[in-house]
Amino acid sequence: MIVAESVEDVRRGIAAPRAAGRSIALVPTMGALHEGHFSLIAAASARCDFVVVSIFVNPLQFGPGEDLSAYPRPREVDLAACEQRGVDVVFYPPAEVMYARQCLTAVHVTRLSEPMCGRDRPGHFAGVCTVVAKLLNIVQPDVAFFGAKDYQQAAIVRRMVLDLSFPVRIEVCPTVREPDGLAMSSRNAYLTDEQRRQATALIGSLRLGERMIRTQRPAPSPAAVEAAIRRHLADEAPGGEIDYVQLADPEELSDVERTDRGVVIALAVRFGRARLIDNIVVDRLPADR
Repeated sequence: MIVAESVEDVRRGIAAPRAAGRSIALVPTMGALHEGHFSLIAAASARCDFVVVSIFVNPLQFGPGEDLSAYPRPREVDLAACEQRGVDVVFYPPAEVMYARQCLTAVHVTRLSEPMCGRDRPGHFAGVCTVVAKLLNIVQPDVAFFGAKDYQQAAIVRRMVLDLSFPVRIEVCPTVREPDGLAMSSRNAYLTDEQRRQATALIGSLRLGERMIRTQRPAPSPAAVEAAIRRHLADEAPGGEIDYVQLADPEELSDVERTDRGVVIALAVRFGRARLIDNIVVDRLPADR
């Protein structure tokens, strides 16, 4: 396994397999790898011939007061995990490589960046898009793999790739969960035992919203589903602070007026310094229901 810290080194490591016509996969991460990341690596290995994992804690996507300095960076553990899973190249650049000079250029996807996490984290998705655009340009993969837990991020990256004509396919892989349903996240390590217990209310509330949409006739209003989710979180996770609960159009991410046409239910809840996000997609209901 090659560990590359410079743009030149990662491109050099990819040159031979690219020249041989092998398909290249990219799995962008911020490290502190867990089973969710490993599922992306497994998908990349199954679908492509050569796998590149990037590990970079991107300062552009952290706002004031967020956990940039505290974000876990277990370099040797992450590298060992990548090698164990057959990764070909790990791109592990320091910040001065990714942003060698004052960055005057940013990539911003309008509209899709405004709801959900965009309401509470101004500038976050511009930071995400800018670093993903750089990684796609540096590695030039055939396919890039993202997780469905970050639903809004995946939707925004897909739109960026479409709008800017990047020659890459974006694959979004299912959310990987703990046995009790909590979505895996590097930030779960911040939770106390009691917060960890309460955090299972996130998936419980999402499943409650899904049941309401699938079983109630006539279909419940978005406001009714949101209110039920908020009540569930208040009862089951009193230590959590709700950032948002939104029922949105799965493609446009805009608020919906009805729940019988397919929706994504997304939420964010803070437990101390851990801000946890999750979502569930409720597909369009059959016309005869």
